[in-house]
Amino acid sequence: NASGYDGPWTPTPTLLTNTYYALMLHVDWTPRTMPSGKVQFQDPTQSIMMLPSDLALVQDDALREFVELYARDSKQFFDDFSDAFAKLISLGTHGLEAAPVRLDYA
Repeated sequence: NASGYDGPWTPTPTLLTNTYYALMLHVDWTPRTMPSGKVQFQDPTQSIMMLPSDLALVQDDALREFVELYARDSKQFFDDFSDAFAKLISLGTHGLEAAPVRLDYA
């Protein structure tokens, strides 16, 4: 993996749910140093992971409110997500350049 991290954030990575938020609050995360030297966190089964930036959301009091809200209220998560996504689609993006494509995986 080019990022140096490995694994999905949830057991169902292709399904949009509020599980990400519940997992942040209810799993005992253990730090693991990856071969790249980067640290990520794993659940006890070692099947899902979180990044330090993910778990920082529960460390910050203002952001933790949203994590707790979205963990307990999937309707609120979907409402807020759909509003934000609609805004992104309607405003579009400007001034972005395509990243170069790397074809040599050596």
